[in-house]
Amino acid sequence: MTVEIIFVLVLIAVAVGLFASEKLPIDLVALMIMGVLLLSGIITPEEGISGFSNTATVTVGAMFVFSTALFKTGAVNVIGVLTTRAFKQNFWIGLVSMMLLVGALSAFVNNTPVVAIFVPILIGAAREIGKSPSLLLMPLSFASMFGGVCTLIGSSTNILLSSIAVRHGLPAFGMFEFAPVGLVFLGVGILYMLVGVRLIPKRRGDAELTERFGMGDYRTEIIILPKAKSVGMPLNRSPLVEDVGIDVLEVIRAGKRVALPPSRITLQAKDILRVVGDVEMIKKLQEREGIKLKAEEGLRKRKGAEDTMVLVEAIIAPNTRLEGKSLKESRFRDMYGVTALAIRHRGKLMRTNVNSIKLRAGDALLLNVKKDRLHGLQDEEVFVFVSEVGLPQFRRSKMIPALLIGVGIVGTAALGIAPIVVSAITGCVLLVLLGCITLEEAYEAIDWKVIFLLAGALTLGVALEKTGAALLLSNFIVETVGGWGPVALVAAFYLLTSILTETMSNNATAVLLAPIAIASAETLGIDPRPLLMAVTFAASASFMTPVGYQTNTMIYAAGQYRFADFLKVGAPLNLLFWILATMLIPNFWPF
Repeated sequence: MTVEIIFVLVLIAVAVGLFASEKLPIDLVALMIMGVLLLSGIITPEEGISGFSNTATVTVGAMFVFSTALFKTGAVNVIGVLTTRAFKQNFWIGLVSMMLLVGALSAFVNNTPVVAIFVPILIGAAREIGKSPSLLLMPLSFASMFGGVCTLIGSSTNILLSSIAVRHGLPAFGMFEFAPVGLVFLGVGILYMLVGVRLIPKRRGDAELTERFGMGDYRTEIIILPKAKSVGMPLNRSPLVEDVGIDVLEVIRAGKRVALPPSRITLQAKDILRVVGDVEMIKKLQEREGIKLKAEEGLRKRKGAEDTMVLVEAIIAPNTRLEGKSLKESRFRDMYGVTALAIRHRGKLMRTNVNSIKLRAGDALLLNVKKDRLHGLQDEEVFVFVSEVGLPQFRRSKMIPALLIGVGIVGTAALGIAPIVVSAITGCVLLVLLGCITLEEAYEAIDWKVIFLLAGALTLGVALEKTGAALLLSNFIVETVGGWGPVALVAAFYLLTSILTETMSNNATAVLLAPIAIASAETLGIDPRPLLMAVTFAASASFMTPVGYQTNTMIYAAGQYRFADFLKVGAPLNLLFWILATMLIPNFWPF
């Protein structure tokens, strides 16, 4: 073992820890890895930036544009609305129909916008049929993953692994090469969820708005004004507690926390109360005389302005500019023209200043919005709206051209007329030229965090191979599992990928394990493709945690789930897919 191998292995351990802890943004971690490897001299500058020109990175960027174009033309929304009608006929028919449609869409479209479209639609459907939204949102997220493993473009991980295969002199993955096993996963996954949905807790709040949107309690801050009835009264017997029913976390006076029990705190004017409650309670506080929400302090209200304001609940989408920043740091009000009244942080209620909480994907915000700002706010892809705020403005006249271009992208790649990167770029150019999406929207559609993550992770893959670390790790795996035969290796790589994907980025996991899988195959003298397929399928099947996959994060707060809910429903599904993959992959991709 050389010094370079030790250095790379230590770097991998640090990277895995940072990816799993989420203390730093994943794209920043990837760039840090790239920088350290460049400074160490282990890789050359050309090798360091090769990830940015990799066909996988370019193709993934192009598919982001294509997915957004389908969203802008309303193609995804039309299918989503049709699902609601099926639920009105029968819950189980609606559930199967929804999962089939979401799976089919996710096979060709990035699943993040698919889930973003379906969240408010399914919450509305749950209200109409008298069911808890939690029963619909987890199947929605899982179905998007089922569909993503059916085609080459169904997941960025599929495209990434295909590019790694080509770099090692192997044939690229075909457009529908995943379909035989992917369709089995889709079918078995849907059948499992007919049972698994019974394991999902039926959580819904008591207040009317909470029942409607299923969001639960928020944390906010209020200021006691001099004319408030509660001034001069003990906190635990004040009208705020007895009439409104707020739950006070702490009292701030002159910038300092009052460290007394509620029975000994006498409220004074200008006291700041950090409170927790549901949407209905916050609405009452807005209307109560002598009370001001701290988030609204300094706002100029013209006469009658309150009549134009509405409360909207929204989730922070994955990989957006808000992640890792507080409301204050992001200049939230100036940036979006709305006021964040309250926040629910990853399902937890924390005793801290609302404006100082570092936002993460999956956090729920209660927004005070002017009605005329709603449509503009929907164009901001940093939010996934949970409450129904009216349909966004779609370019419906461009729906057919966008769909035809999509067929062209898939068809030319599937028939071998052009590589997927060529058809994807050509399709994006046509989408802009035909007005399905503007050039500005195309730039905004690209998830640059994913692009930088891919580029940085690919650099780590190069270092693994160049230093011999991949060969060293592969020898260890072969010595440990190889004696049981190549099928055992398929099972081992699927299980290892599945475990890592639950705690860190699926793309980073795939890039880390792909070179080791190829080296293991070369050591045993077998075809690397079955092992690569095990990594590919496992990386896109993350069901056990709300942070393992971006769609799980999106529905976490909206469905009022807890971490244990994903473990209870997802662990048996992960185990089932592991067994299926171990049996099916060697049959479709012989050694």
